[in-house]
Amino acid sequence: MTVRQSLLAILDRGDCYGSQLRSEYLRRTGVAVNVGQVYTTLERLERDGLVEHRGVDDEGRVLWGSTPAGRAEARSWLGDASLTERRDEVALRIALALTLPGADVHRMIAAQRAAVEEALGSVEPTDENMDAVARAVVASARRARLEADLRFLDDVERLAEDAVPFGLSAERPRRGRPVRASR
Repeated sequence: MTVRQSLLAILDRGDCYGSQLRSEYLRRTGVAVNVGQVYTTLERLERDGLVEHRGVDDEGRVLWGSTPAGRAEARSWLGDASLTERRDEVALRIALALTLPGADVHRMIAAQRAAVEEALGSVEPTDENMDAVARAVVASARRARLEADLRFLDDVERLAEDAVPFGLSAERPRRGRPVRASR
C-alpha cells in the first residue's frame, strides 16, 4: 500500500493537516509513517495537482484537501486490484545460494523458517488506537502471508535436493567497463 494513495483516500473524507494525516494513517492501518514523509508526500501531491492548501485551522495548522483529480485517483486506487509483484528478496537470495558452491542453503532456510515462526507468534498489531476491524484484517493478512512463507520454505527444501551448484561461466560478455587511464 502506498502512502501517497492512502493519504489521498483519507483526504477524500475531508481536509486534514499533516500530523492529523499521519495519525489517521496509523489509526486505519496500524503502520506508523514518518511525519516528514507525510509532508514530502503532500508537497509532491500538490505539485501533481492532486491536493491543495485549504487555509489554516483554528490553531494555525495548514489544512490540505483533495482536488477533483486527487479524489478521482483515490477512488480509482481503492477500486483497483493489486498484486504483490515486487522482487522477492528471500527467494532471490536462496536461488543464488543454491548455485554457489559451499553456500549453506539448509542453514539459510532454517534461519528464515525460525524468523517466520517467530513473526507468526506475534501477528496482532499492537496499536490500541487502531480500529478493531482494520486490526483484524491486517492480522489476518499477515498470518496468511507468514503461513504461505512456511509452505514456500517447505517447497524450497524439496527443490534444493536437486540443486547443483556451479562456478563462473567460461563465456565472457562482450561488453564491460574498460580500465580508466591514470593521470
